Amino acid sequence: MSIVRWEPLAEMVGLRREMDRLFGDSFVNPYQTMGTMGEHMAIPLDVYQTADEVVVKACLPGVKPEDVDISISGDTLTIKGETSVEEEIKEEDYFCQEQKYGTFRRSVVLPTNLKTSDAEAAFDNGILVLTIPRAEEEKPKTIKIKAKETKKIEKAK
Repeated sequence: MSIVRWEPLAEMVGLRREMDRLFGDSFVNPYQTMGTMGEHMAIPLDVYQTADEVVVKACLPGVKPEDVDISISGDTLTIKGETSVEEEIKEEDYFCQEQKYGTFRRSVVLPTNLKTSDAEAAFDNGILVLTIPRAEEEKPKTIKIKAKETKKIEKAK
């Protein structure tokens, strides 16, 4: 039997790595732990901008357009809705259940200077595409200074 030197720092690093993995799997990546029936689910979004508009794409498979509510308050966009099970199957009859049912909600902060009143939404093959045009940026205003003519006062000698 050989003697092995105990290194407490090495054990602490291993513990730290396992704790990071635990918290990363549980809290950091919500899409792996989305809720099932009755719990809130997050929806994946793509948000990008062009020179003329901001585009938001949301993946909503199996959701009907009338079951989705889109609102913009200030600079925050909120997409929410609900999906439901079309047929009733007993829980014990499932081999695997990965599709999520219930309410979903997602909010994202948008850039400023948008014409939210002109926003348009389209729904095609389970993808919601929201297009929000940019507002015309105000051009810098130049103000010319008008100098008043001053009268010269001659002093009497």
